[in-house]
Parts: sequence; structure tokens; C-alpha cells
Amino acid sequence: MTLPIALTIAGSDSSGGAGIQADLKTFAAFGVYGASVITALTAQNTRGVRATHPVPAAFVTAQMDAVFDDLDVKAVKIGMVAQPATIEAIAATLSRARPAHVVLDPVMVATSGDRLLPSDAVSALLRDLFPLASLVTPNLPEAAAFLGEPIATDAAAITNQGRRLMALGAQAVLIKGGHGQGAESIDYLFRGDDVIALAAPRLATKNTHGTGCSLSSAIAAGLARGETLEAAVRNAKAWITRAIAAADRLKVGHGHGPVHHFHRFD
Repeated sequence: MTLPIALTIAGSDSSGGAGIQADLKTFAAFGVYGASVITALTAQNTRGVRATHPVPAAFVTAQMDAVFDDLDVKAVKIGMVAQPATIEAIAATLSRARPAHVVLDPVMVATSGDRLLPSDAVSALLRDLFPLASLVTPNLPEAAAFLGEPIATDAAAITNQGRRLMALGAQAVLIKGGHGQGAESIDYLFRGDDVIALAAPRLATKNTHGTGCSLSSAIAAGLARGETLEAAVRNAKAWITRAIAAADRLKVGHGHGPVHHFHRFD
């Protein structure tokens, strides 16, 4: 059996709900073989992040080179990047390896509220990784932070921000609406001149740890499987909605618990 291969470049979550661990679970749930490059170690649980230990940029490069030299990577997901030197290392290696698909999830703040991307890394992310990304997946606060604006609260403002984020170099942008208000959580996919609104019921649960990581990984898995971008986003949106709906069944930790990655098999 030959499985499509996806690579996650992200931080490690010691509690298993987000980061590398969530990405690999997501790949497995989609029948995709997962490889990983760890950018940072975090000491965290469902209540918050206690400590962060960045991996040296040279070792990030070594991990990436080892994977690309041997594995036929169909898609890459980038999550927590930790520091400017890491961003530069990732960009340099991706420019050499030239994978067909790169999904960039700009992890800036954890579900618990802890900041995961230093301010000095934001400009490096925009400069070095946006132009390499097939898709960038900011949530509403992240989209606003990149543009130095208030958080968008209606479709017109979200559309304006999405188009301006595309102008920064990404081929496509998905602004996630999980932090919005209303009965529906609406994500907006910007690609070329098209804007596609993807709605799902807003679910009442505190157990959303790893939602952003898992959604972007689900999209990367779909792209690795040969799906079009729109199909990969739609399928990932439907899957993460079900994963959130099933999250309360897991009963992991005492804070923001993880989504249920394997709800299909429960």
C-alpha cells in the first residue's frame, strides 16, 4: 500500500491536543502518512502553556532536509514557527524542495490565550513564508493583527481584509470565523477573484484545543490526496465541525480539551 505523504512543520504540544501531535492525528484520520519537523517544544496542557523551548534553526533545516531527501512529500503544513531564524530556515528549504502545496497556519496565540509567535517574527512570516504558501489560514484576530487593524465583524470587512492579505503574496487565504459571533461559524476562502463563504453551526463547547492546527492539517491532507483546493477546504471544514461536535465525549484535561480527531471511528 502506498499512502500519500504530508509533512507538518510545527511545535510539539506535550498534552497532545494541538501542534505536531494534532497534525499527525489529523493526517492519520484522512488516511495520509504523516512526517514531522519540530520547530519548538512546549510544556503545556489544556489549561495553558507553561514554557516554550525553540529548536535551533539549523536543526530545523536538518530535519527538513532529511525528510525531503527521502520521502515523496505531496503537501506541507506549517504551524508554530517560534522565531525569525526558524522562519528563514523553513523558507530557504522550501524554496529548494518546492513542494506542490504549502498550507501556512499562522499560529500566533494558543486557545488558552498564550502568545506563541513573538512580535519580531510577524514581519519575517509575512516576508518569507506568505509568498511560498498555497493557502494561508488565519483566524479573525490573526488576520486583523497582520494588517494592524481591528478584528473584522461583518462580511464586508472580512472580505476587505482577505483581499489585502492575498496582496501580501499568498496564492489563497482562508479566514476562519470561529472567533466570530452568531449562530453560524463562517469561514471565507479567497482565491483569485473568488470569495467562497463556508458556513457551519457554531457549537457550544469549551473543548476546542487544536482546532486551527487540525483544520489546516486536514486541508493539507486533502491536497496530498489530490483534491482541489476548494474540495480540500470544504472537506476539512465538514470534518473539523464533526470533530468539535464530538469533543465533549473525550473528557481530556480540565481546561480547553482537544477536538475528537477520530470521531469517525467512535
